[in-house]
Amino acid sequence: MSRHRKAALVPVSAAVACVTALAGVPAFADDGGDASKLSAQQLADDAKKELLDARSLHILMKNDSTGPADAQSPAALDLALDQDGNCAGSLTMGTGGAKGGTVELIKRGDELWMKPDTTFWKSQVTGGAGELAAQYFNGRYVHGNANDGMLKSLGDTCDLNAFQAQVDGGPSGAPPEKLTKGKETKVDGTDVVPVSGRNDGSEVVLFITAKDPHRLVRATEKVGDLKTTMTLTDYNRPVPTATPSKDDSVDVSEFQNLSPKATPPLAAAPDRVMW
Repeated sequence: MSRHRKAALVPVSAAVACVTALAGVPAFADDGGDASKLSAQQLADDAKKELLDARSLHILMKNDSTGPADAQSPAALDLALDQDGNCAGSLTMGTGGAKGGTVELIKRGDELWMKPDTTFWKSQVTGGAGELAAQYFNGRYVHGNANDGMLKSLGDTCDLNAFQAQVDGGPSGAPPEKLTKGKETKVDGTDVVPVSGRNDGSEVVLFITAKDPHRLVRATEKVGDLKTTMTLTDYNRPVPTATPSKDDSVDVSEFQNLSPKATPPLAAAPDRVMW
């Protein structure tokens, strides 16, 4: 699999990794109420049920790797997405101090628009074609069918159902080690209770709202030199519906015609998602 194919998939994989402590717990909500009266397991049960029931979410994922600089590794995902496959947001590339650029994403139904910045074009497209593409598209959206080979992995990134399926356990879901409940604190002004656990050698902390309904609002995962932070907001808030105008869009076929030998950014997804 090429790095370009990985680019759209890894942020979602990392987001799933952040909530692996939920993957092995039951999806049955407790009676709710005061978090101080609930165990770490009960809070995790409630948070999982709320996450699986969400019709839409806003996911902000940050990869704070201290490893070698790599412009082709995803650094951040900022995406509103829903169970119908719609999404709006951005993907930023570059870890360890490297600058890989940012691509804006919009998907409605089977249509997808992506707008890479100049840095993204130059760093993610091989053979010098990136600079040519940056000049040609000049800040416009590349538009096409989300099931098109070049755009498919970006479309797959917008799949909230796949994300929820992995949270629900998936084929490789494993029960976490014992969960530990911490002292109440705040995340962005919201009262939360941290629930800590370990899964396959990684340290995971889930920050769950103290008030009912008990929802996951932040999760962190640390393994080696990699720390991933995921923030979840806007449970059940509709994804923005605005789409770019025709004047601001270029059909994806023009990229292929521009440089047919170039490796396209974010190429076709593999047969299975990497989580």
